Amino acid sequence: MTSFSSKEIMGSLVVFASAFCFYLSTVSIRWAKTEVVLHPSFFAFSRVLLGFFFIIGILLIKRQPLYPKRYDLLITRTVTNIIAVFCFFKAVDVTTVAEANILNMTYPLFIAVISWFFFKEQGDWKTYSCALLAFCGILLILAPGEINIAWNNLWGLASGIMASIAIISLNLARQHNNTDTILLFVFGLGSVLLYAVFHQEIHWPDSLELRYLMLCSIFGIAGQYLLTLGFRYVTALEGGIISSARILLAAILGPYLVLDPSLSLYGWAGALLIFGTNIYLTWQKIEAH
Repeated sequence: MTSFSSKEIMGSLVVFASAFCFYLSTVSIRWAKTEVVLHPSFFAFSRVLLGFFFIIGILLIKRQPLYPKRYDLLITRTVTNIIAVFCFFKAVDVTTVAEANILNMTYPLFIAVISWFFFKEQGDWKTYSCALLAFCGILLILAPGEINIAWNNLWGLASGIMASIAIISLNLARQHNNTDTILLFVFGLGSVLLYAVFHQEIHWPDSLELRYLMLCSIFGIAGQYLLTLGFRYVTALEGGIISSARILLAAILGPYLVLDPSLSLYGWAGALLIFGTNIYLTWQKIEAH
């Protein structure tokens, strides 16, 4: 029988807490809709702006100079990340929290697909079959038992696609830059770009608006911090499986926390197919290395 150390157990709990924080970040957007009218871009802007102040504080404590390299990769990482976050928050605004989170968590699938086509990575028939099942799962979410597609769910799918490109660009940027440099670009340049595009939707918030903006932002940043911390004590496979639990959290808790309709049988089938694919692709990636 395999035994787990206290650090592994604690790491697993921390990674699970990160998934829960990411989920609560989206729940905050739905809670806000009951009392205030805020555009999804405002939530995205507040998240990166708070992250910018956070990373500035870290840099001041460390007192280490930054030497950014490969600005093309840093800019690509920034742009794709903010588009992914905006599409995700837009999906939460116009669909259910469960559907938005499930479709956002398709990014491991699209990372695999992009790697096959553009980086010539090879898979076996099991991997390709698993990817095909995941696409079936996506279709079950987009069109649950109907011929017509729920077009608003394309925001969630777009967030998953853009998140996959953002993560690939992150891996490339990490070959030339440290984490602090990348985060400074993502949060700093991201704040500027979001404000430039959505300045008409962004204003000085009143106390109630600020409460929800901060709630969403704090949960999002806490999720990122806990994820980074937790992966120090668990394997990539364990971390990937636990992180994918956000799919199940969203499916189970949605009707209770935000009064969303429960997933249909088709929706549950799609969610489980995507969840299973994430686990298999994570395992395959680790086995390949």
